[in-house]
Amino acid sequence: MTVRLRIAHTADLAPGELRAARALLDQAFDGGFSDQDWDHGLGGTHVLVHDRAGLAAHGSVVMRRIRHRGRWLRTGYVEAVAVRPDARRTGLGGRVLGELERIIGRAYDLGALSASEDGARLYTARGWQRWPGQVHALSPDGIVRLPDEEGDVFVRPALAGPLDPAGELVFDWRDGDVA
Repeated sequence: MTVRLRIAHTADLAPGELRAARALLDQAFDGGFSDQDWDHGLGGTHVLVHDRAGLAAHGSVVMRRIRHRGRWLRTGYVEAVAVRPDARRTGLGGRVLGELERIIGRAYDLGALSASEDGARLYTARGWQRWPGQVHALSPDGIVRLPDEEGDVFVRPALAGPLDPAGELVFDWRDGDVA
């Protein structure tokens, strides 16, 4: 299968490319990909894989801040990863993640993401580690614990080195799902 890989910042994607990415995500998530989910994947670097049928896979990495052990880490947060249903199990998700991981490893202190059980298999197979500790957010009302997010957060230490699971992760605030 011949594929074409494109890496670009949101600002460098044409409106048609953004529409195609959003349509792919809507299709891949059976309509369960919200406007807030889409917003979370914008403003960073996108990896797009095209095959003969069009856009086959997408993912993005956006910059966030996560505090761990009193230090705010520049975090490459993985968002909006999807593969077109007819192109699944062909390695395209791995190609997208490989590029996102390369970017994280060279530009961020830490990689992080939130995954469903289905997605977790892909991430753990690539060395992502399920975060075993507590998850918090710096909300408008102060630091709040996010027990519903615990167990769904995965990390990939980059420049920061290993993390201490006894110390919590404190995410910066955003609308919608915080982690």
